[in-house]
Amino acid sequence: MPDRVAQVRGRLGELEIDALLVTQAENRRYLSGFTGSAGVLLISLDRSILATDSRYWEQAEQQAPTFEMVQIKTRLEDHLAEALGKAGSPKRVGFESAFVSVDQLSTWSNMNGDVEWIATKNAVEPIRAVKDESELAAIRKAAAVTDAGFDFLCDILKPGMTEREAAWELEAFLRTHGAEALAFDPIVASGPHSAMAHHHPGDRAIQAGEPIVIDFGAKVDGYCADLTRTVSLGRADDKYDEVYETVRRAQQVALDGIRAGMPGVQADALAREAIVAAGYGDFFGHGLGHGVGLAVHEAPRAGRVDAEAPLPVGATLTVEPGVYLPGWGGVRIEDLVVVRENGVEALSRAHKRSII
Repeated sequence: MPDRVAQVRGRLGELEIDALLVTQAENRRYLSGFTGSAGVLLISLDRSILATDSRYWEQAEQQAPTFEMVQIKTRLEDHLAEALGKAGSPKRVGFESAFVSVDQLSTWSNMNGDVEWIATKNAVEPIRAVKDESELAAIRKAAAVTDAGFDFLCDILKPGMTEREAAWELEAFLRTHGAEALAFDPIVASGPHSAMAHHHPGDRAIQAGEPIVIDFGAKVDGYCADLTRTVSLGRADDKYDEVYETVRRAQQVALDGIRAGMPGVQADALAREAIVAAGYGDFFGHGLGHGVGLAVHEAPRAGRVDAEAPLPVGATLTVEPGVYLPGWGGVRIEDLVVVRENGVEALSRAHKRSII
């Protein structure tokens, strides 16, 4: 992890801070290798410190051997001064403002009047956005397990099975075929429920000839995958064929057109313009995609808003246009890709047959 820490150090001047206190779980793991659920990092120009409690002490020593250690025996606040001292007593310390409560900041501010706490945003996330080969290897494994899960579900899915039953069968398969966990709770949304992009599986019985949106991902070696497919059990109506083909074409336009350096908003427009041209523009409400890594939603972003940043080489990205018609249903198709200089490399291999 030294190169990742060096990149953070390279940003301290830009952020106008002497050190950065890292509290966000995925950022902590990314920079140190420590996978425990409690602890903080303090990174200055020449010191890297990990503070955690006795539950994780041996684990932290093994996973983060390049970090100096501070053991938390009571509360973090009681030992933060020790960590700051090890880091050279920095005067301006950055904190991750999106992940620190007002109450927590107040406690830190009252603890040591010599420290000025500076709110930072996205201090680590842009570095995480570009995946190295070890990260891509883990994501490829997660994507392969996810693809196998979809094939399995297609084989057992049948009319009368409830959404909840289908989601459980999928989860059980993933956990027994290589996944250490799920990237997020699976979505199985049938019939009119498929018009809700993030429907929670319930007791509705799946019926033949209706759209079924299936969105899920495995987690392997700490890294996530994300896949969505829409299928129908047997022949559906003409509306389904029309909407499915609209979404499929829109996704293919985006897959063919995305390039490194393209702003995320421009990538989103590739698919959005195709859906607008088909007359369904009002029914594609979310962004085209997001990065995937230690978290299932991370930088970069492709959407209509907050997506002006260019897509970097080596970033992972979901490409997931959708059309959702209230009262009828919806269609979403999602692939996970790696952004390359002259296009994208697809990590998702699952079939896109609309009828099974």
